[in-house]
Amino acid sequence: MKKKIVYISLIYILILAAFAFAIMMVLFSSNKEVEQLRNDRVVAENELQQLILFGDTDGALDAVDNISSKDEEITYAIIQKEVLCVWAMMLFCIIMILSLLVFIYVRILKPFDELKEYATEISKGNLDVSLKMGKGNYFGDFTWAFDNMRKEIIKSRTAEKNAIENNKTVIATLSHDIKTPMASIRAYAEAFEANMDSTPEKRQKYLTVLMEKCDEVSQLTNDLFIHSISEMNKLDVNKESFDIIEFIDKDVRGLFVSEDEVDIILPESDEDRKAILVNADRKRLLQIIENLKSNSEKYAKTKVEISLENTDGIKLHFRDFGPGIPDEEMPFITGKFYRGKNVGDENGSGLGLYIVNELVGRMDGSLKLYNRDPGLEVIIYLKETDE
Repeated sequence: MKKKIVYISLIYILILAAFAFAIMMVLFSSNKEVEQLRNDRVVAENELQQLILFGDTDGALDAVDNISSKDEEITYAIIQKEVLCVWAMMLFCIIMILSLLVFIYVRILKPFDELKEYATEISKGNLDVSLKMGKGNYFGDFTWAFDNMRKEIIKSRTAEKNAIENNKTVIATLSHDIKTPMASIRAYAEAFEANMDSTPEKRQKYLTVLMEKCDEVSQLTNDLFIHSISEMNKLDVNKESFDIIEFIDKDVRGLFVSEDEVDIILPESDEDRKAILVNADRKRLLQIIENLKSNSEKYAKTKVEISLENTDGIKLHFRDFGPGIPDEEMPFITGKFYRGKNVGDENGSGLGLYIVNELVGRMDGSLKLYNRDPGLEVIIYLKETDE
């Protein structure tokens, strides 16, 4: 935009300079009328000299009057020429100024007013209004950004509305689905009470079914919890001081069934090492890791790497080796109910990273996401304490 304005200004300056030069050339150029009057004056001067030589006083006086008349005509012609040039210059300057004002209005002020009206409508919640990017519009980048913002807001609101409706349906479905495994658990519990497990095989069968149904109920209640969250401030966060290395080595490691699922990298330590204490909610921090683990299993489907960094603060790194998140979606990915374009057919509510971000913030920490090559790395910054 700046370059275009500079170029236009230079063009206007060059045009004005060229016209001024042309006016100067006209002023200093010869004029046939003036030249003819000067020639007539020379003739009148010669005639005056002849009359003086012959002693014709009356004729000489008439000749003097004639010469004075020629001088007046010459002066008038020159002044007329100069006045015309001045008027031409003034008219040209007026035209150039008006054209410049029209240019500024059409190219700058009018698009700016349209942007202002557009922003006003958006602030009122009218997302149906669109902003066209005209050819040669110097605010093209701003126009694109504003309109893209409007589309993203519409997309986000639509996704949120659909997610809320879907959540209501899912909650009702899950609540109903929980009844089925609970009925089976009760039935097998009654079978145990009635001593129907008469053989080791039957007993093992009953126990296997009970564990399977318990796992099923646990999964359904987890889904119900996720889909029922609407306000994160309803979750209690109770911060305490605990050893982050011990937490990772025991609690976090216990989330993974097999060592093949995770690489846990901790600072080398011995029995006399000093504990690294953080001020956080141990239960909520484990829930955060569970959400990140669930996301990686669902979307990355790779082994994960968990590491701890104790330089410039406590940083807990969680990395998978999947496709990552598109860069343009990074600003929105921690929003409530937001789901990226690369989720495929995987079921989800768009609450996982929202919960993670909110809980980390409630513990006075912060969250950063980075695309690596390959994979996605989540860095959780925690507050260290000496107590």
